[in-house]
Amino acid sequence: MCTPTVSVRREKVRNTLFRVRRVIRLSKDVLVGFQGVRGAYSEDACFKYFGKDIKTLPLPDFSSVFEAVEKDKVTHAVVPIENSTEGSVAQVNDLLLDHDLSISGEVIVPVKHALLAYDDATVDTIREVLSHPQALGQCRKFLSNHPGWRLTPAYDTAGSAGIVSEAKRVDLAAIASVRAAGVYGLKVLKEDIQSETENYTRFFVLEKNPSPVQGADKTSMVFAAKNVPGALHRCLGEFASRNVNLTKLESRPRRSKPWVYVFYADFEGSIDEPNCHAAIGGLIKTAAFVKILGSYKKATP
Repeated sequence: MCTPTVSVRREKVRNTLFRVRRVIRLSKDVLVGFQGVRGAYSEDACFKYFGKDIKTLPLPDFSSVFEAVEKDKVTHAVVPIENSTEGSVAQVNDLLLDHDLSISGEVIVPVKHALLAYDDATVDTIREVLSHPQALGQCRKFLSNHPGWRLTPAYDTAGSAGIVSEAKRVDLAAIASVRAAGVYGLKVLKEDIQSETENYTRFFVLEKNPSPVQGADKTSMVFAAKNVPGALHRCLGEFASRNVNLTKLESRPRRSKPWVYVFYADFEGSIDEPNCHAAIGGLIKTAAFVKILGSYKKATP
């Protein structure tokens, strides 16, 4: 039987080796997929989490991002899960349920929008503005001051900047990041045009077969309650009775079953902590189904 001192020493060695292996893996082998094009906020999230020297792979849509991880075309993926102003990204939530990938990290990126245009354009020459629908929504106050502008939804923010760059029209502008202006050779007509100064997007880092995250203090999951009175109350009671704090609870329709809903939830703590482990065990007995999406380190803005 090991003495406490020996056990602590072994744990320190194990953690050190884990960190060394992770540094080696991140420095040599990591390729991170994201939805969008160069200059996207998702790419900003990749750089913030992994470092500026990381290799990234832009992909056309969220389904392609998930498939790239599953087929080992990339080692990791970074996907947006919710914005502090516009709410959750529904398609990503659905894909988390449909695919067997794990959340191994979380990163929060401040979203500061800018109005970008071709070199000869001015605010007075603009007649049409392109951007992702969420970005347009996040800039409502600024855009309301220009009622004559036509707002055209596009698939992503940085892609809108690319379209404006190729068009070379003085009446066309995009809403994207200042970094996107540099990527696509546009000028910044106005910075910080988002309605809320505290505007953040939360991203998940996904892996196919991740190692346990050392120091994990947050867990995400999805579950469905049984179709009986009080079922959701009993599900949530598994956490309340064990003093486990739920930090998010959101319902989504289950696409394959009309009028059946699943609940996406986050709670404080790792799945390996005794109280959290017991709460999940109780939930498995109480709910119709449970899927743990991953335990990871909580990010802060």
